[in-house]
Amino acid sequence: MPGAKLTIRDLHKTYPGGVKALQGIELDIEPGMFGLLGPNGAGKSSLMRTIATLQEPDRGSIRLGDIDVLTNKDAVRRVLGYLPQDFGVYPGVDAVTLLTHFAMLKGITAPKDRKSVVEALLNRVNLWQHRKKKLGGYSGGMRQRFGIAQALLGNPQLIIVDEPTAGLDPEERGRFLNLLSEIGEQVVVLLSTHIVEDVADLCTNMAIIASGQVLQTGAPMGAIDALRGKTWRKVIDKAQLDEHKAAHTVISTRLVGGRTVIHAFCEADPGDGFEPVSPDLEDVYFTTLHDARAEAA
Repeated sequence: MPGAKLTIRDLHKTYPGGVKALQGIELDIEPGMFGLLGPNGAGKSSLMRTIATLQEPDRGSIRLGDIDVLTNKDAVRRVLGYLPQDFGVYPGVDAVTLLTHFAMLKGITAPKDRKSVVEALLNRVNLWQHRKKKLGGYSGGMRQRFGIAQALLGNPQLIIVDEPTAGLDPEERGRFLNLLSEIGEQVVVLLSTHIVEDVADLCTNMAIIASGQVLQTGAPMGAIDALRGKTWRKVIDKAQLDEHKAAHTVISTRLVGGRTVIHAFCEADPGDGFEPVSPDLEDVYFTTLHDARAEAA
């Protein structure tokens, strides 16, 4: 079981009302950090909940090594660690008490073993010194680190974290990402996010999804290399934006110092005052989404 691969084939899910959340998702995810990148509403959380056995797909298959995830849910839950997007805590309970409760639910029944595991995990996530503090008094980053502690109970082989750094300040985000990066390489860690930097900083492989479909997969660095010599930058007045969008493939815009900075995709020098720029994963992300929208139109 250690080192098990996650395999997803032809996964579909349509919610009441006709929202097509998943449309034929296919992914092969090896042990290590895997980033699932996409805008809000892309289907990321629907995919996470399906893998975590919290909802049924309409059709398709998911396997973790030799486990059929959709038909053998108990086996999956024994080796699953899950930190959902909205991880709630009991505000009036301290970390030791609640993590001990979670450990019992995870099947760690021997008191001595349970105490040892709880102490080790709280130390690992750097919360031991705050173990008696009520969780309602934790910062956002501390709550997320506690969430990872409960996700690591039972030495899971599959760890799912859904939008883990949303709402964290830069210091807490950095601390949390460092913690994620320390999680063992022998397990699948699936990081779902709309924050491009999280994937760029952590993941050796990724997928970009939108509208319930996989648009691109591969190594972030490989995707970035594919855009070298094809990404261009220009600083313009905001009033010029529409004409530039009409004349060029503008993939992103941002306001810097009162002026608008645009990035454009072009196989060759587009002229018109553009200068070459070294691409990053954000350029990959926006180029991929732009191409998907253009194809859909």
